[in-house]
Amino acid sequence: MATTIEDVHADVLASALRRLDGRSLAAASCATAGLRALAADPDTWRALCLAQWPSLALAAHHLSAIPPRRLFADASPFPYADAAAQLTTLLLPENLVSAVDVSYRGTPLLSRVVETPGCSTPWFRGSPFRVEAVDCKKPAPVAPPFSPAELELSWLVVDPARGRAVNVSSGRAAAVGRHWYTGEALVRFAVVLGGCNFETTVACSEEAGHVSEVSLAVEDADGPALSGEGALRLLAAAMEGERRGGERERGEVKARYEAFVKSKKWRKESKARREAVIDLCCSAASAVAVLAFIASVVLR
Repeated sequence: MATTIEDVHADVLASALRRLDGRSLAAASCATAGLRALAADPDTWRALCLAQWPSLALAAHHLSAIPPRRLFADASPFPYADAAAQLTTLLLPENLVSAVDVSYRGTPLLSRVVETPGCSTPWFRGSPFRVEAVDCKKPAPVAPPFSPAELELSWLVVDPARGRAVNVSSGRAAAVGRHWYTGEALVRFAVVLGGCNFETTVACSEEAGHVSEVSLAVEDADGPALSGEGALRLLAAAMEGERRGGERERGEVKARYEAFVKSKKWRKESKARREAVIDLCCSAASAVAVLAFIASVVLR
């Protein structure tokens, strides 16, 4: 008599399922009704979430606000870049929780949880949106040596009231540079949503073995920082919007960032040219006025 997967003891199957990654677990749940029931176990998904985002262990009370399977589905794929343009009548979050993880070659280096209360206040909504996970005044030590270009980052933004989340990091570095004064490496992770750039900057020193800054800010294509209200609208839309994953999407995320940077540079140069033309016209008009005045005095 042939043996099927259903003949294996449930405890053995459950133990095997816990060793799968999220995509494989979701695929296995489609095989049979028994596997679907086992794969729906919240503890299995909770363990997956904690393995992928260790920072969630620092705020278990926030993890309970979202079913683990929903959290994984929200945070694992990339948010759809144009989701914000499709959803415009959403309630804005009143409180946000950021779960931040920095890793190097799969090894966690830094985990932080940052609560952002009072998102409904006029002060927050009118100010530039910025969240700091590591303050430059209190650098976080990490184990050297490491290559800044190989750092990976996850920045989960969670709305506990609505039970939704979104990952606003590109995962891998979108750009790497150096600070002009300190010489520290500046690693940038970015996701473009609704024409605006969610950019996380990680400032680190591979020699000294510390991270001096991990901060998230949002800017529009014209350069200025986006307000708190504008960022909340984009986040709310991204949380409700569709997700896209895979290596192809990872490449498209970086391509959208590079296109955003190119567009921003072009707008800046175009604005500078327009201002130069306006200055030239003003100078010419002033010169004509002065010459006309002098001519009128001389010929009088």
